[in-house]
Amino acid sequence: MISALDIFRIGIGPSSSHTVGPMRIAVRFLADLERLGLLSSVARLSVSLQGSLAYTGAGHRTPEAVYLGLLGFKPETTDPEEAERALQTLHETRHLRLASGQTILFDPKADLIFDFETPPKLHPNGMALRAFNAAGDVLADQTFYSTGGGFIASQRQLETPLANDLVGGGPEGPFAFTSAADLLALCQDHGLTIAEVLLACEDRKRERTETLASLDTIAQAMAACIARGLVQKGILPGGLQVRRRAPELYEKLTSSPQSNEREALFDWLNVYAMAVNEENAAGGRVVTAPTNGAAGIIPAILRFYLLDAKVPPSAVHTYLLTAAAIGILYKQRASISGAEMGCQGEVGVACSMAAGGLAAVWGGSPTQVANAAEIGMEHNLGLTCDPVGGLVQIPCIERNALAAVKAANAARLALQTEQPARVTLDQVIETMRQTGLDMSSKYKETSLGGLAVNVVEC
Repeated sequence: MISALDIFRIGIGPSSSHTVGPMRIAVRFLADLERLGLLSSVARLSVSLQGSLAYTGAGHRTPEAVYLGLLGFKPETTDPEEAERALQTLHETRHLRLASGQTILFDPKADLIFDFETPPKLHPNGMALRAFNAAGDVLADQTFYSTGGGFIASQRQLETPLANDLVGGGPEGPFAFTSAADLLALCQDHGLTIAEVLLACEDRKRERTETLASLDTIAQAMAACIARGLVQKGILPGGLQVRRRAPELYEKLTSSPQSNEREALFDWLNVYAMAVNEENAAGGRVVTAPTNGAAGIIPAILRFYLLDAKVPPSAVHTYLLTAAAIGILYKQRASISGAEMGCQGEVGVACSMAAGGLAAVWGGSPTQVANAAEIGMEHNLGLTCDPVGGLVQIPCIERNALAAVKAANAARLALQTEQPARVTLDQVIETMRQTGLDMSSKYKETSLGGLAVNVVEC
């Protein structure tokens, strides 16, 4: 089942679909070889990036993610500084040390291929891996897909209707839901909140104390990412010469008090969201929420309205669980991949999740929470993903700041009435899905349209 802990993953920047996913694919490919008893016979490996992974992979550091995965690094435990040292050694020696103990030749310039000619069959983020023995015979030839938010799937899994990604379907058991209507009915029938329904589903996977401790870890990682982003100055990597702005804005905010509540709201949400996404753009440690490109929105709301306000841990749990339940609906019924949906599937979904989570913390009913989530998405429909230079910087960093403010406003609007919204959350999710399917591929994380072609890179 998809879990809250799948929606929120600790990883590294700059992209969940183009960095975290490919790293996990590389790890899994080698694990499959080891499971089949083939790893010790491997003499050469090759990796081909297809579709969006090819078009924007260089700017998203996809090759580096693949190398790290082949070296045994995992997103949730990777230390960025250690990773950079390992990458430098790989480029200097052109050797990989595999889990089986042997060292093989690996030339990043020859063994990783940007395949612009082969259209991925089942998802825009395709990745084909091959392993050869010393005689040049193919030991394994597998195609995987990075399906957004760090989720991955093999070709076989996507071709199997009941197993459409690595972690399977939605929540299971008596509190299982596949739509917002199901979720609201469960809340009504059992007198539970959305957070309590999802927590009951999580209880089928692990002890409740473990789930809550993991949510605390997620919240701490979000807060730590903001803290780093507020003090790290300089120019972001990639060649666009984008300057980190969060530290300067933070210094202004802490040196002079805001004149009114609205000004404080805008400035603090802006600086917190930008701090996260500047860290993400620099390849730092972030939490996919539900993706890296949209990683600043949920933490910004968390920091301003919960952590700064020193609310009890239970409110943090409510916020994250409610947001995760909404994210699960988008993952089940549409997609959280920018390469499939455009940025509405990333920033739009994160805005929807944050709005619903905040409405829940403010005491909103399940209906009001669903209304907040609907508002958060309705006004992000059609949002394109056209990163300049293939980098998760322009317009991504500012876009997170604006979406954080929009999420807070959506929550406030939703709490003004108990009446169900004219447009339901299920309807807006389906609308997002259809819009994403209709959207031209050049506006879906290929950097072939929009800002990416109208802004000079350097």
